[in-house]
Amino acid sequence: VTYRREVFASWPAQAIVVRITASKPGSITLNAALSSTHKDPRMTAVSDRELAMSGPVEDSHIRYEARLLVQPEGGSVSAKDGAIGIGSANAVTLILTGATNFKNFRDVSADPKERDENTLTRLRNASYDSLRTAHIADYQKLYKRVSMDLGVTAAAELPTDERIQGFAKGSDPQLVSMVFQYGRYLMISSSREGGQPANLQGIWNESNRPAWDSKYTVNINTEMNYWPVEVGGLGECSRPLFDALKDIAESGARTAKEQYNARGWVLHHNFDLWRGTAPINASNHGIWQTGGAWLSQALWDHYLFTHDRAFLRDTAYPLMKGAALFFVDTLVQYPGKDWLVTGPSNSPEHGGLVMGPTMDHEIVRGLFEDVIAASAILGVDADLRAQLMDMRQRIAPDQIGKHGQLQEWLQDLDDPTDHHRHVSHLWGVFPGREITPLGTPDLFAAAQKSLEFRGDEATGWSMGWKVNLWARFLDGAHAYRILQNLIYPASNGDKATKKPSHAGLFANMFDAHPPFQIDGNFGAASGIAEMLLQSDDWRATPTSLTDVQLGKAAQLNLLPALPPQIPEGEVKGLMARGALTVDLAWKDGKLTRAVIRAKDAEPLQVRYAGKEVTLQSQAGGVYEFGPDLARSK
Repeated sequence: VTYRREVFASWPAQAIVVRITASKPGSITLNAALSSTHKDPRMTAVSDRELAMSGPVEDSHIRYEARLLVQPEGGSVSAKDGAIGIGSANAVTLILTGATNFKNFRDVSADPKERDENTLTRLRNASYDSLRTAHIADYQKLYKRVSMDLGVTAAAELPTDERIQGFAKGSDPQLVSMVFQYGRYLMISSSREGGQPANLQGIWNESNRPAWDSKYTVNINTEMNYWPVEVGGLGECSRPLFDALKDIAESGARTAKEQYNARGWVLHHNFDLWRGTAPINASNHGIWQTGGAWLSQALWDHYLFTHDRAFLRDTAYPLMKGAALFFVDTLVQYPGKDWLVTGPSNSPEHGGLVMGPTMDHEIVRGLFEDVIAASAILGVDADLRAQLMDMRQRIAPDQIGKHGQLQEWLQDLDDPTDHHRHVSHLWGVFPGREITPLGTPDLFAAAQKSLEFRGDEATGWSMGWKVNLWARFLDGAHAYRILQNLIYPASNGDKATKKPSHAGLFANMFDAHPPFQIDGNFGAASGIAEMLLQSDDWRATPTSLTDVQLGKAAQLNLLPALPPQIPEGEVKGLMARGALTVDLAWKDGKLTRAVIRAKDAEPLQVRYAGKEVTLQSQAGGVYEFGPDLARSK
């Protein structure tokens, strides 16, 4: 007898569905039961086909209930001793649901039993085929927006673990496209409307006491999770993050007032389900004021990628404005200079408490820039806009140090032999936009020198960031080299055998810090997209705001960091700032075709291999380019 087990987690059904079939009728006999890693679970037989398990979470106000519905086809069914027995069935479908009493960070009054019952009321009479069809339709609606073909070699026939083992030394471009699409799969599967944002482990945590508590660390990790969302055509997956920001702005306003006597709201270096915003852990990384300002970048990006004015007015701008008001009230003048600086703060997670680390200033300048642009688009808060423009010019500038590097601090303290995993002061290159090859060439060269000093080896998420950075430095070969370091067999290490840990990918392609930490998956997906398409302001200057920054024009850089290891390929459906959709094809390392679809009418500048084309796009317009940006008729 050949048995088949199929499992899927369905967002529309809000359930995990298991289907067991056999090649011969009457061949399935099993017992279905529930168990929990939480203490003292209570088991109840709801009916002869349904079990319930409920209980508390230790040291928490959370209460839960899980339900298991068993649907046999043929054979016998009975409930006994906390299990449902199936005898001689032709097929069996198991439907698992779960709920808690959590409503929001202030309210845990929900009834998990009622929630489960409401879910199962919709599912008890649903066929397996209908559940599967609805699940696939929901998933593919998002996933199929972007396709990527980078070519296939014989390596694609090997098992995944062997492909990861051989990637650095072989040719396996299809694994690169799979890493990109795997990141999109993880995002679709872990961050959907109505749920929580993807945390440090996404949603894939098997422990009651996981690494870093499965929190949201916001000095890089949570932001990195959402880097590939917009470019990957998954804008809806940001909604849990935006909902969390609304909560954080509420609790963060209390922290801003009580700790700093400031308006607006602030978030330090992490938060969790309960939306804590105050400094936490050790002072050398816990006192850091710019977590909320960095997360606010995702709000402005969502507008730039969608041109959703209602979202900008109702959601993004109020949150961004609140984040900016905090710094209006807390920036202080640096002694002996007409500079405004943040502090006390740190350069995550490198060194102790300081005033005015470079990363802070890059983030705050970016936040002020985005609020200025948003207020201009909406035609509101002219006085605040003028104040932010004045303060933005006075924020301590980026500086070049004695080693030709971009300084990480106000003082010239960088050590060229320091290979720290954080590259915080390079925020202005990526995900920021103030350090660019054409706008700030001296700072651009200094930032690249700093990245060279840090080296190519790092933790998983750090290598994910470095892929993006080298793509922004327009060096596809180096970006690919980092990708080779990232697509490498990971190990948690073993103290008993003295086996060292190693960052990379586990056999199931989960990224390893180590241990498992999902941000590296998302960082890699973003970096692969950055190699092929960039739509940020690569001509920004530190002293003025361009039409691009004000949301009045769009810029594209096609194949800006194409690695020589991927000489031909095709990608369709990438999204770009300016509410643009972009298809690209290339051969022998050169662009053969680009198709750009515009949602709105606005100036558009397209750049490829040193050439530029400027046009006025029209709403719904489609623009096709051939080699060397020759316009197709």
